[in-house]
Amino acid sequence: MGRRVDVDDLVDAQGVASLLGLAHRNSVYTYLRRYPDMPRPVIHFPNTHTRLWLRSEIIAWDEQAR
Repeated sequence: MGRRVDVDDLVDAQGVASLLGLAHRNSVYTYLRRYPDMPRPVIHFPNTHTRLWLRSEIIAWDEQAR
């Protein structure tokens, strides 16, 4: 069985950018390449290129990185 996630905890690239204090959502993809320990998206919709992350993982990663 796959991983269970709380749908209320999901954020898109714009939400991740906001949580990390980034000006643009495209910066999130730069972070993914630059920081190998950054949480990866838990959902990827290939037809729309939409990716979703767990808010709690992004917050924990950001706090640990500071």
